[in-house]
Amino acid sequence: VQLQASGGGLVQPGGSLRLSCVASGRSYLNSSMAWFRQAPGKERDFVAGISWTGDKIFYEDSVKGRFTISRDNAENTVYLQMNSLKSEDTAVYTCGLQSYGSIYPLNRDYGIEYWGKGTQVTVSS
Repeated sequence: VQLQASGGGLVQPGGSLRLSCVASGRSYLNSSMAWFRQAPGKERDFVAGISWTGDKIFYEDSVKGRFTISRDNAENTVYLQMNSLKSEDTAVYTCGLQSYGSIYPLNRDYGIEYWGKGTQVTVSS
């Protein structure tokens, strides 16, 4: 499985960005997907996760109401729409894939089997 994230950049506080993560490989079928982020000097943290059908969606508390995760399985793509961005959202954002049948939680590093390369999001005036 290969995951390719894109869409990061520099944005002013209050602005918006949409991240995309395109997956290739058979493991994408029936998978759950998640976005994590890592700020300088900090650990990688869960941001949002979504099940294969989209019926289960999870958010880290600080992004609830501002970020929206979605997926288009016909395009093997997961999105993260980020609105009302704050300086504390500055981080490298990475997408991850959890294969079908995993017994591990989606919102933990060890629950992710495949990681993409990150995309930098910088929120600054």
